[in-house]
Amino acid sequence: MSKTSQQNSAADANGVSVIHSQAHGSSLQQVPQLVPVSPGGGGKAVPPSKQGKKNSFVDRNSDEYRQRRERNNMAVKKSRLKSKQKAQDTLQRVNQLKEENERLEAKIKLLTKELSVLKDLFLEHAHNLADNVQPVGSDGAAAAPDSKGQ
Repeated sequence: MSKTSQQNSAADANGVSVIHSQAHGSSLQQVPQLVPVSPGGGGKAVPPSKQGKKNSFVDRNSDEYRQRRERNNMAVKKSRLKSKQKAQDTLQRVNQLKEENERLEAKIKLLTKELSVLKDLFLEHAHNLADNVQPVGSDGAAAAPDSKGQ
């Protein structure tokens, strides 16, 4: 029992072919498949919202056109103002960060100087302590009997 199928292709207005297949002994079935109508293919898909607008003539004197143009002009103006404001905000932030960076660099210099001074004081104090402490050993044993004798 072999099934024979017959296929017919028809293109609709969108340039998409729908393949109709008919199985032996059954009713007509529609199986939509995207098949390019032109043999070369490569056509650009157009969304439904733009399909009717491609070849339509626009009356530039109509109220609808004027309203669309005015809305578009306002949107462009708003976008440009927003862009300028963003650039100004960025520039202001850059200047703030530069000032903060300079202030922090000055603080680093000050703290580095303070660290150097404190290191020198510490080393001087440690050196003085080392000079005043006598090493433990024969000198320490000799010093102890001298202090007892007096």
